[in-house]
Amino acid sequence: MKEKAVIVHCLEDARIALAAAEAAGCGVVLASAPGAAGYAGVLWFRELLRAAQAERPGVEVIGLLDCGDKPGLVLAALGQGLPALRFTGPRRVAARLAGICDGEGAALVTGPLKALDLGAEAAPEIACRDWLSGA
Repeated sequence: MKEKAVIVHCLEDARIALAAAEAAGCGVVLASAPGAAGYAGVLWFRELLRAAQAERPGVEVIGLLDCGDKPGLVLAALGQGLPALRFTGPRRVAARLAGICDGEGAALVTGPLKALDLGAEAAPEIACRDWLSGA
């Protein structure tokens, strides 16, 4: 993924990231927090993406749902049409999931994720603007 990733924890975080991406004239990867598919749910993330994109339809967005080490969550997310998924489980399982994802037109991310975590920022708007603009 060539776009920079921003970890979002709620709709407000997604709004901040999309506003910053729009101002910077770039796309953005909205990534869930680690393991979010397990505790927040696949449908929560799908609807967060839909709501955010509806507010800023001109911004290129890729949603990346972190499924932790749970292959069943990757499969559930595929069934809900999510375009990009992160899996941190064993390599042999990841290889099988990657083949399934490819067949469904989805991306599977297995390595480290370099991203700005808005939940860790005291001034998320400024941090996101700087991150996406390369400042």
